[in-house]
Amino acid sequence: MSTSALRIGITMRILQAEGYDEPRDALASVWASFLRKALPEALWIPLPNVGGDSIHAYCEQWGINRLILSGGEDLGVSPMRDQTEHQLLTWAAAHKLPVLGVCRGMQMMATHHEVGLKPVDAHVRQRHVLQGELTHEVNSYHRYSLIECPQDYVVTAYAEDGEIEAIKHNVLPWEGWMWHPEREAPFNPIDIDRLKALFK
Repeated sequence: MSTSALRIGITMRILQAEGYDEPRDALASVWASFLRKALPEALWIPLPNVGGDSIHAYCEQWGINRLILSGGEDLGVSPMRDQTEHQLLTWAAAHKLPVLGVCRGMQMMATHHEVGLKPVDAHVRQRHVLQGELTHEVNSYHRYSLIECPQDYVVTAYAEDGEIEAIKHNVLPWEGWMWHPEREAPFNPIDIDRLKALFK
């Protein structure tokens, strides 16, 4: 598939707008810069937090064929976002669509497969040198780690302290990364190449 045929849906966090009694979906602006660099011919669309299976119809209406579950917020903070992303993973699995889960997104992939999370120290505003299949240096902004590798996944990277930093599904074209590729300056070509391979 050419990159011009890629239509990437990317999830958003939910924020309470200051001075307004209303929640708002939000996406860090660096995602636009990262996706322009990594997949310049691809189209990408922020996905609203609507919950239920209406997100399936929304994705099909816009021809979404790739998904990124973005970071931001711990699981449980925004139940509507949690519900939306669980529905997206169910829909992506049914259609065998490639998915990248970033930080919270990887945690969502794990909980979708009934794996819990645990608090972790020294992973907020830190850097790690990965160990395993992946060995480059990455950023870290998370307070929780996976208790174990989900069923049907393999671990592709650990942090120096042994915490799981990346996973890959054995059958589906799904990967989870606990670091934020969009927050690197400059963007890491290893992350870009791996995203291109996943979304090919």
